[in-house]
Amino acid sequence: MTSITDPSMRDRFTSSLEEIRNNHLKAYAEIIDTISELSHNHRQFVNSAVGKFQCINHKKKIALKEKRRAISEVMSEIEEKEMQKEDIILKIQKHKEEQMKRKDLIESQNRANKDRLRNLQKARLVFQDHLGLEIRTIIDKTQMVKGEKLQFIFRNISLSDQDSAYVITMGIKENGSYQIVSSDPALECLPILESRLQETNNLPAFLANVRKEFISKARS
Repeated sequence: MTSITDPSMRDRFTSSLEEIRNNHLKAYAEIIDTISELSHNHRQFVNSAVGKFQCINHKKKIALKEKRRAISEVMSEIEEKEMQKEDIILKIQKHKEEQMKRKDLIESQNRANKDRLRNLQKARLVFQDHLGLEIRTIIDKTQMVKGEKLQFIFRNISLSDQDSAYVITMGIKENGSYQIVSSDPALECLPILESRLQETNNLPAFLANVRKEFISKARS
């Protein structure tokens, strides 16, 4: 049996311990390298994951921003169309109201014209049948009152010439009122008679007064 104090035995033991120690150091170094490599790989993985997440998050933010912008544009367009719709509705309503006003005005003018026609008929019966009054309808676009006009031709005015014609020409304005266009011969008091006609709308009385003025002028 070899003694522990044997130098060769001591060297072998020391060598075995050194080898074990070196193996442990080598294994430890390999573990350190492995841990370092794993740590490096982990950092790369984490950095890559963070980068991908940030990229995805950035793209999501851009997409969300685009969606919000698109929604805002759609909402603005809807509001604009609603405003246009309301404007169109107001214009249609205003147009309807204007049409109703024009319709009422036309109906009113038609009623007024019918009244004037009745007055003319009465005047014709009174003057034409009894006093030799002739009524003519003329159209002359060069006069002050455009459109259709009436000429009232009086005879039996002058004692020396019963057939001599005394003429007054009248028109009707857009509002339905009478307007004197001319008289032949001219009468100085015609504006006063016209004003009275506007107030009373009594055409027979107006024509009677005009006849009196013609007689006064012819026999003065």
